[in-house]
Amino acid sequence: MMTPLFIAFLAAAALLTITPGLDTAFVLRTTAVDGARRGAAGAAGVILGCLSWALAVALGVGALVAASALAYSALKFAGAAYLCWLGVKLIATKRTFTPTAPKESSNAFLRGFLTNILNPKVGVFYISFLPQFTPADAAVGPYVMFLAFIHAAMGAVWFAMLIAATQPVTRVLQRPAVLQTIDRITGAMFISFALTLAFESRR
Repeated sequence: MMTPLFIAFLAAAALLTITPGLDTAFVLRTTAVDGARRGAAGAAGVILGCLSWALAVALGVGALVAASALAYSALKFAGAAYLCWLGVKLIATKRTFTPTAPKESSNAFLRGFLTNILNPKVGVFYISFLPQFTPADAAVGPYVMFLAFIHAAMGAVWFAMLIAATQPVTRVLQRPAVLQTIDRITGAMFISFALTLAFESRR
């Protein structure tokens, strides 16, 4: 039923989906540099990461991570280190040629998944966000997953729109000088996200 609570969730989830952030930057960069196929694979990895956190919340594992200072810190610093490594790698890479052949999409999928699953802020966000839209008479676990799948569907549509929007300018985006600029900007963003994650408290 389209209850006011459910409509409020749809509005909030849609706004969160289109708000620029790490996931959007990752998908755009992957699509611009490596093509639509790898961009879609990266987007799928991001979405799977979100659904994995939602499952953890539904099962109560997410609350344990949020409550345990040790578990939270370990995951936080692992995620920050991974993002920092990606950022430094992007900045250090020199682009002297334009990609001409499609690459395997498995690495893009894994990177998308890891950027999400290694970020405990996503788990804490789901803990605080999804349950507040759960009706009092609903089973919390299944309903949280129901809301998470809706959020994931919104993300899939949004990423598909971003990937499609890059196609008309693919040739321009894949010029070596442009690729170098994209890599450096994205790398700087990843390092910035890593530092924010590393030094940010749970609250």
